[in-house]
Amino acid sequence: MIENLDLTVVWAFVIAFAVFAYIVMDGFDLGIGILFPTLAPGPERDTAMNSVAPVWDGNETWLVLGGGGLFAAFPLAYAIIMPALYAPIIAMLLGLIFRGVAFEFRWRDPAHRAFWDVAFTGGSVVATLAQGIALGALLQGIKVDGRAYGGGWWDWLSPFSILVGVGLLFGYGLLGSTWLVMRTEGPLQDRARSLSLWLAGATLLAIGSVSAATPFLEGKYWERWFAMPNVLLTAQVPLLVAIAGFLFFLALKKGADRAPFLIALGLFLLCFVGLGISIFPDVVPGRVTIWEAASPRSSQVFILVGASVLIPLILAYTAYSYWVFRGKVDSSGYH
Repeated sequence: MIENLDLTVVWAFVIAFAVFAYIVMDGFDLGIGILFPTLAPGPERDTAMNSVAPVWDGNETWLVLGGGGLFAAFPLAYAIIMPALYAPIIAMLLGLIFRGVAFEFRWRDPAHRAFWDVAFTGGSVVATLAQGIALGALLQGIKVDGRAYGGGWWDWLSPFSILVGVGLLFGYGLLGSTWLVMRTEGPLQDRARSLSLWLAGATLLAIGSVSAATPFLEGKYWERWFAMPNVLLTAQVPLLVAIAGFLFFLALKKGADRAPFLIALGLFLLCFVGLGISIFPDVVPGRVTIWEAASPRSSQVFILVGASVLIPLILAYTAYSYWVFRGKVDSSGYH
């Protein structure tokens, strides 16, 4: 059976799944870091921290899987994309390191907790901006010279990449606020509901702005979105975004706890589908397809065997940890 599979496509979907899993699982705890300055020092911040304490470090497993999978399954794409995005990727890693250190030290070093809170927020903001800027730079196009990156050090920095970075800040902030709506109660939950209201508006505005600009970046994007008969299917994506936005505000108005977070995840899924429509089957948009960048089939088979064991295990322990630490939380922990 495996002889009849296009393993290049399989690996493209495996990496896409890993990236989306990272966005879903790390997005909300980065969002809590982004929103940290809006929370009152003391019990509110402690409760927000406790809501993600059992799961935050495991969430980044998917980032490692996505990057490692890209290196193993699409080495040419890795060799082109990494030099093009060195600066934002290094900034992202430094941001993640700072927020990870701050997460632990704010408990162990209460005398300097204010400093560690600033580091936690700063690391979250830098990591999120860097991820968005890297995505924007990838979408706007990477210069390729033969089989190598052909651009300069600052090519990643543009108005469009900054727009995507700011949009992701709003999006992760929305995931963080709706996570707090779902996991907390009392004044903190009320504050999170208020934040969710305007963050949803800002996120939808950012989605609209990025979506309006993207088709003009690359001719293939326009064709994939607006050429017949593609447009009959692609038009459903913005329609579903509008419906999800309406349902989100309705859920907030009715005082739902879980629905806002789930709908926010749905918005991210629709954005991810839109991203796939724009770039698939390219891995370096407009330059290199997944088949041109793929490693030999024997290598794909070898790493797929390992992935087929590891991914279910990761999903199992992740699901178990979320199940064990389900429910509401306060400054002392889950209850």
